[in-house]
Amino acid sequence: MDSSSDYSDCEDLISDSEDDYSSSESESGEDTLNSARNWCPIDIHASTPAPPNFQFTSTPGINPSTKILLGNTDDPMMFFRIFLDEKIMSFIVEETNRYAEDFFNKYDLTPSSRALNWKNTDIKELNLFLGLLLLQEMVSKSVEAWYWSKRPILSTPFFGQIMSEKRYGLLMKFLHFENSDKFDKKTHPNPKLRKIFDIHEMLVQKFKSTYTPNQSVSIDESLVAFKGLLGWKQYIPTKRTRFGLKFFQLCESESGYIWNSLIYTGKGTIFI
Repeated sequence: MDSSSDYSDCEDLISDSEDDYSSSESESGEDTLNSARNWCPIDIHASTPAPPNFQFTSTPGINPSTKILLGNTDDPMMFFRIFLDEKIMSFIVEETNRYAEDFFNKYDLTPSSRALNWKNTDIKELNLFLGLLLLQEMVSKSVEAWYWSKRPILSTPFFGQIMSEKRYGLLMKFLHFENSDKFDKKTHPNPKLRKIFDIHEMLVQKFKSTYTPNQSVSIDESLVAFKGLLGWKQYIPTKRTRFGLKFFQLCESESGYIWNSLIYTGKGTIFI
C-alpha cells in the first residue's frame, strides 16, 4: 500500500469535513440572524407580573394586643404611652435618680452649687420634661435659655409655667439611661453604646411588638445631628446635617415606620 496516497486521502477527508462544518456554522448563524429580525409585537396589557420573591404570610398593621390598649381613641398621648410605657419611664427615673446620688457621693460641691437644689424626679415630672423637649422642635429658638426669657420679643410663658429653667437644667444634667456600677466591658454586648444601649434596645423591642410592617420594606440610613466628642461620629458632607450619629433603620416603605434600628459605631460595629 502506498503510504503517500493514504496520507493524501486523509488530508482530503479532513479538508472536506472542515468545509462542511464551516458551511453548517455559517448557515446556522444566518438562520439565527434572520430569526432575530422577525419582530414580534409585545402586548403590555397581557403581560404576567413577576412572582414575589417570597410568600408574605403576616398581617400588617397595629398588632392585636396594641389595638386592645388603644381602643377607638385617636389621642396622641395614648400612642406616646404605647412606646414610652410605665416600664421604660420607670427605668429612666430610676437611673436618673441613681446617677444624681452617685454624683453627690463622688464630688464635694460648694454651697453655691445649683446641683444642691436637686430632688429626686418621678414619672409625672419626666413626662413634663419630655413634653418640653418635644415642644422645642415646634417652637424653635437658637439658645435654649430663651425659652424661659421674659423679654417680650422672645417670651414663651408656657415653658416657665410648666417647669422652672433651673429645674429643667438639673433634669438635663442628671438624665441617665444606664447603671454605671454594673458595667463590665468584657461581658457587655456593645460597650461603645453602653450609655444608651439599654434604652435603645427597649425602644426597638417596642417598635417590633407594636406594629407589623407590610411586605415592602427598605433599609434607610439616617444621620442624627451631633457635634460632641465621639470616636465614631460621622462626617458626611452631602447630608444637610453633616456631623452626627449614623443609624441603619429597617422601615416600612409606605408609611416610613421604623421597625428596627442599628447604630453604626465604626469598623467594629456589632450587627446583631
